[in-house]
Amino acid sequence: MERCRMVFSGSGGQGVITAAIILGEAAVLHENLLAIQSQAYGPEARGGAARSDVIISDSPIRFPRVTQPNVLVCLTQQAYNKFYAMIRPGGLLLTDSHYVKTERKADARQRELPLYETVTAKIKNPLALNICMLGAVIGLTEIVRPESILKVLGTRISAEYLAMNQEALTLGMELGKTFNDQPMRVYSGNGTPAGGP
Repeated sequence: MERCRMVFSGSGGQGVITAAIILGEAAVLHENLLAIQSQAYGPEARGGAARSDVIISDSPIRFPRVTQPNVLVCLTQQAYNKFYAMIRPGGLLLTDSHYVKTERKADARQRELPLYETVTAKIKNPLALNICMLGAVIGLTEIVRPESILKVLGTRISAEYLAMNQEALTLGMELGKTFNDQPMRVYSGNGTPAGGP
């Protein structure tokens, strides 16, 4: 498979780091792939800048930092302004249409999805925004199977919030698939497409 380099960015409290950890665990524990995750955030507990890098591959990963992502997610305007230029040419740039106004033209497939609006309208809880975003990433890239994410959610999310997060994942996947004209086909370690046949 081609190595996939991803950057999830937003602000503290949006859960971008948690989403990256869940994705990495799903790849390693349930897809027979290798993954590495690193993070950086401002000194504020909430509201400061947050960024998490995830690399997924079927061959050894020798450097944990992403400098030119295949997939860049920006959940705030600040994150978009700071990181949009780093996207690999032809990569995928995903933004939340509620928080981000895309003013610049990046050499990427740009997808502006109503993640926040969907979560607040259908789940009535913005805490699930990060899992909705993760679902959109899965729908757009097919990087791992949804079942793999669900298995990790079952171990990381408390029982009282599990159903809400499962619904958020499904909503995000539906949003992603709506805009998925060319999925990034990523193959699992056993030679089968991670997103299905």
